[in-house]
Amino acid sequence: MKIKLLMPFLAILFTASTALSAQTFDEYLSGFDYAERQAMKIKSAEAMKLYASGEVVFVDIRFKEEHALWNFPFMKSIPLNELPARLDEIDRSKTIITVCPHYDRAEIARLYLTMKGYKSRYLNDGLLGLAEYLRGDNAKQNYDLVHKK
Repeated sequence: MKIKLLMPFLAILFTASTALSAQTFDEYLSGFDYAERQAMKIKSAEAMKLYASGEVVFVDIRFKEEHALWNFPFMKSIPLNELPARLDEIDRSKTIITVCPHYDRAEIARLYLTMKGYKSRYLNDGLLGLAEYLRGDNAKQNYDLVHKK
């Protein structure tokens, strides 16, 4: 009788732990649906709100030279080709938002992090979209959000 009562709890526990653990690409693709297609993306406005609340970390995956020429000081820079060796620098307790100028490399990084068990999304309007979002009248409001941390 105790086992029957325990079964729903074990199912929930297994599901939760599986969601947080690494998975194979085959497993990921087999479970890919419209909800995942939406969940993997995030736009600048939502990303900045989540950053201000401490829920996310931005990871800029551009090459060092790109980052040196222009960057966002509130982002962690880990070039895509260094990501496997530097995973220990990324906080597993937060959602990781991967970024690059558009979104192609950010999606590669997001998929890699997802396969490693991280909760991750990519900035689908890219760093160029984020720069547009942060300029002008939005600059003061977003500056206050970023610097209140």
